[in-house]
Amino acid sequence: MRTQLHHIVDDAARRDPQGPALTFKDTTLTYGELSREVAAFAAGLHRLGLGRGERVAIFLDKRLETISAVFGTSAAGGAFVPVNPILKARQVAYILQDCSVRVLVTTAQRLELLRDELAETSVEHVVVLDGNAPEIEGVTVHEWEAFGGAAPVPDTGGIDVDMASIFYTSGSTGKPKGVVLSHRNLLTGGASVSQYLGNVSDDVILAVLPLSFDAGFSQLTTGFTVGAHVVLCNYLLARDVVRLCAKHRVTGLTCVPPLYLQLVEQTWPEEATSRLRYFANTGGRMPKTTLRKLRAIFPQAKPYLMYGLTEAFRSTYLDPAEVDRRPDSIGKAIPNAEILVVRPDGTPCAPGEEGELVHRGALVAMGYWNDPEKTAVRFKPAPGRDPAIPTTELAVWSGDLVKADEDGFLYFVGRNDEMIKTSGYRVSPTEIEEVVYGTGLVRDAVALGVEDPRLGQRIVLVVSAADGALDRDELLAVLRQQLPTYMVPSDVVIRSELPRSPNNKFDRNLLRQELAA
Repeated sequence: MRTQLHHIVDDAARRDPQGPALTFKDTTLTYGELSREVAAFAAGLHRLGLGRGERVAIFLDKRLETISAVFGTSAAGGAFVPVNPILKARQVAYILQDCSVRVLVTTAQRLELLRDELAETSVEHVVVLDGNAPEIEGVTVHEWEAFGGAAPVPDTGGIDVDMASIFYTSGSTGKPKGVVLSHRNLLTGGASVSQYLGNVSDDVILAVLPLSFDAGFSQLTTGFTVGAHVVLCNYLLARDVVRLCAKHRVTGLTCVPPLYLQLVEQTWPEEATSRLRYFANTGGRMPKTTLRKLRAIFPQAKPYLMYGLTEAFRSTYLDPAEVDRRPDSIGKAIPNAEILVVRPDGTPCAPGEEGELVHRGALVAMGYWNDPEKTAVRFKPAPGRDPAIPTTELAVWSGDLVKADEDGFLYFVGRNDEMIKTSGYRVSPTEIEEVVYGTGLVRDAVALGVEDPRLGQRIVLVVSAADGALDRDELLAVLRQQLPTYMVPSDVVIRSELPRSPNNKFDRNLLRQELAA
């Protein structure tokens, strides 16, 4: 019975130990080999005395060791924390400290970047994939090759509702929030998505998106659930995706709209397209022109337009048979989920009436790490439940505004908060503004999302100088050092004063209207 995340690897290894499981560059692991690598890493964690539910952070790009560490943490009874490899030291240290990470898995080069920050975290052990790791007071450094073990790990007694992972997503008040996911969340998500995508063991899935992004991580769970072959890709250039599709005869591809905008500009040889069975979109609305170009490039492939949020993994998908009739729709609920559209008082909306999307079911996360106040805002009882039925079930109130047509198909309208959706990431304006204020160069700062055909939204920063003149290029240079690339503003607008609302808050709506004009 599959109750914990690593069971999907073990099950696939029992069914077909010689079947290809994972490829990175020119190395492929079979499911039997991957299962043994997972067990070896778990044994290493067991020797460290890792407790049930203790956190193991993985600060790596996509590679074979990354996957072994993720699933090995599950086998050892811990909870893995995938850290986006493009984050800066400051953001990484915040995550490590926020969820009390005990073990960090990274490279010597990345550890060097974290040297000054690590002393302020709870990290006790670091596993490095290569040599020449710096010595850090109070931290024990282990080399990957010597870390694993052959001894079996005792049964941890874990069950499906135990914490399996913490995924960090931008919060509306600035600091990233840790979304706590159970084994049940991850297993059900993989099974649900692989069901409607029709995944089978013969599939070859190209994992392009970051594993710290729930849709990126799902490429592993959807593939391993059915014993498919997953190919890891650290995206640099669009032509790399084309090359890998041709080399491995890829059958499944999931991307975000900004990446698809680049992919349609490439030349696709027949060997890169002939076996593609489906392409899926997430992280924002797919432009119609891009969808048309993709369907011309991949005439045999079915398009799946999806909507989801980290707090519930995946909520809806549009049946490919409906794409021509309803290209703007985000579809209907995925298998084993119920999607409701409700008014502020929780009553159901009529067809065509805008309301908040509420998701209930087995994919609803456990809440936000160590933040009961924010959890209480987003995770609440589902509307319309019969009060006579005792239940502690919570639903996710997404904060997204949608509407349903007469046939129940859903359409995304917008967000009811200030979050910016750019390049598939949800970005907090407050998090950017805090860094901007920290430079000491500005008096006032407002970060806004402005509609953009390639990115979904691009980030525009409106500021006033702290003292005298402000050099735009100097400010951007400082921000590039302190923010990951996707959070760096594409433009800086300098004003003597920023407009304010009657309650003396910055008038974001007015600024957004002026920038869009």
